[in-house]
Amino acid sequence: MTSTKSPGSAHPLEHVLFEVKRTIVGQDVLLERMAVALIADGHLLVEGVPGLAKTLAVRSLAAAIAGSFQRVQFTPDLVPADLVGTRVYHQHSGEFTTELGPVFANLLLADEINRAPAKVQSALLEVMQEHQVTIGRETFRVPEPFLVMATENPIESEGTYPLPEAQVDRFMMKVVVDYPTQAEEQAIVERALRPPEPPQPMVTTEDLVAMRARAQKVYVDPSIVDYAVRLVSVTRSPATAGLGELERYVTYGASPRASIALVTGARALAFLRGRDYVLPHDLSELALDVLRHRLVLSYEALADDIDADTIITRVLGAVRAPDVVLQNR
Repeated sequence: MTSTKSPGSAHPLEHVLFEVKRTIVGQDVLLERMAVALIADGHLLVEGVPGLAKTLAVRSLAAAIAGSFQRVQFTPDLVPADLVGTRVYHQHSGEFTTELGPVFANLLLADEINRAPAKVQSALLEVMQEHQVTIGRETFRVPEPFLVMATENPIESEGTYPLPEAQVDRFMMKVVVDYPTQAEEQAIVERALRPPEPPQPMVTTEDLVAMRARAQKVYVDPSIVDYAVRLVSVTRSPATAGLGELERYVTYGASPRASIALVTGARALAFLRGRDYVLPHDLSELALDVLRHRLVLSYEALADDIDADTIITRVLGAVRAPDVVLQNR
């Protein structure tokens, strides 16, 4: 984990994470993955029980990058127009005007995305993919950078509309947020007893767009790409890596989007940590978050209490990481 103990760190995003951590306690992995998604132009699916400061994390990050923030509480009666906007008729003038929806923000929190029907989910996922919305005959671009963080509540299933696998695949990472430790929870309660200090802007959205361009110049060795492809390939056919006993647990492995997300995410992580080259460790560190929502497990896996993280961990142990030799470029 990148150190964010001091605001004097050289990397601008270190200043951002330090500022957010003045408000958020104990969500280091989530905050770092949010920064990776911003740099890699990806989106996050977050699973966690209520009350773990997911909304506060996104709002604080938006403030620290001087970006706009919107939160949409997904409910069964939501319609696509509530999300993307609609055309409104004005009787006194006889004209239509376009009212843009809450997706037009730098950071959008889609709270409990699995509570909205398929049409609303599809509308959001289309915006995530295309970074634009068509209303009537007009097309509107969302602001850049654009990050969607969608949350799912794992403890309730009544009245929910699970995301289809093809749509879940469009999220770059799925982060599982757990309860804080006792020490972290004590710090959370102590902070709640005094008025909160709003995060201060540390960079601008224009700075972030420029960082994206610089991150694309981070060197990715061909062996890193090969490592990503081999990892994803083994999730489809575990027997090729000597994991034949896992074959009955995996119905479908990860798609080629997973290979792309592993490499682009590792490149963003390397940039975030101040390096101009990617290490195998960057890729393996993101593997659980990138792959866990892309595996379709069999009923046997559910019966034997085998989850995606268990399978991915086994795959990481079976697939040999490359020995990257850095050369002057």
